[in-house]
Amino acid sequence: MIRILSPRGPRGQVLVIAKEPVPGRVKTRLTPDFTPGQAAMLAQAALTDTLMAAAAVPARRHVIALDGRPGDWLPTGFEVMPQRGDGLDQRIAAALSQAHTDLAEPVVLIGMDTPQVTPDLIGSALRPLTDGTADASFGPADDGGFWLLGLRQPDPDLVLGVPMSTGDTGAAQLSRLVRAGLRVHWLRTLLDVDTAADATAVASQAPDSRFAVALRAIAPRRPALVPVAAPG
Repeated sequence: MIRILSPRGPRGQVLVIAKEPVPGRVKTRLTPDFTPGQAAMLAQAALTDTLMAAAAVPARRHVIALDGRPGDWLPTGFEVMPQRGDGLDQRIAAALSQAHTDLAEPVVLIGMDTPQVTPDLIGSALRPLTDGTADASFGPADDGGFWLLGLRQPDPDLVLGVPMSTGDTGAAQLSRLVRAGLRVHWLRTLLDVDTAADATAVASQAPDSRFAVALRAIAPRRPALVPVAAPG
């Protein structure tokens, strides 16, 4: 689908890549601290926070590249694109390429693991791409990965083959951008929610988020550790 662009109005695309929040399929590293159902509840809250932040960014198009089916957590105004590929590098490359094929505008891609993200932060990644002052935007994550990748002109070779879910993922992805001669706009580092400790830290950073509310609702029902008295 090729679109004819109006010379007025916002430019660019915001693309969220996500899994349907189904117990046992999302946020599995949150278990056993949380049950699969609780982990899915937190995943849905994080996804909703991310989608609402993305929706508030002025852009020509808002898209979700989804593994699974959309639910009532999906805001109006989002186009749904099925994920394609096996590894995460393939799915990211395919989503960026498909979005740019559908609409020849810069694309910013964000995952569902940073519910503390704000519209201003996403917008600050998109603007340099649409005004031509940068070719790529890059948001590093505390765990060595990245939470955002934006490209003026997506090319699968910029992503394919980058090792994902390792402590060197962010460095490898950034190196790929730099070696291609792209002007990279850096964003501040954010913490991904992978573990229970991450969840607590992120909720403290965004106490009014849906994610923080969901975590507070779950936490009182988790069994407390009772110290055992030493014998004698």
